[in-house]
Amino acid sequence: QVQLVESGGGLVQAGGSLRLSCALSRSFSSINLMGWSRQAPGKQRELVAAIISGGGTNYADSVKGRFTISRDNAKNTMFLQMNNLKPEDTAVYYCHARVIGLQTTWGQGTQVTVSS
Repeated sequence: QVQLVESGGGLVQAGGSLRLSCALSRSFSSINLMGWSRQAPGKQRELVAAIISGGGTNYADSVKGRFTISRDNAKNTMFLQMNNLKPEDTAVYYCHARVIGLQTTWGQGTQVTVSS
């Protein structure tokens, strides 16, 4: 399995930026899918961005052009750079990773609040 520790959430005004970090307990070589999802109050959890094995990325239409997912292989850390934040981006953000052959593991979540 893998443990995930998130950081970087907070309160920001609309138009501002935040960077979320997710430190993994093992190297990316054993991970075939990882990413970020979010859940706003009263809504279902939705995938925001993902990195698949080989390095390809996917984004939700609502964040394309504003959010960037990346990783630092040397530090086993994944990032979500969020620019031009909007109030509708307010949610708890979760990082997740799937070790090859195992189920997906989720982080504890970090709150992002965007004020108008």
